[in-house]
Amino acid sequence: MTSGKIISENIKKMRAKLGLTQDDLAKKADIKYTTLMKVESGTVNKPSVQTMAKIAKALDVSIENLIS
Repeated sequence: MTSGKIISENIKKMRAKLGLTQDDLAKKADIKYTTLMKVESGTVNKPSVQTMAKIAKALDVSIENLIS
């Protein structure tokens, strides 16, 4: 599995566990909805560190949790 695929699956799982929609998470993470959509769909294989940090913070996990 590619790193982008792992990241997208992990974000989806963690978001679902918190009961958040993509829109909820994008707002909470202060990123564009389209950016989150691209990361979650695996369109963006290597999201920026800033984007990953914002998503991790919004999900209350470390970046390591998202990439492994």
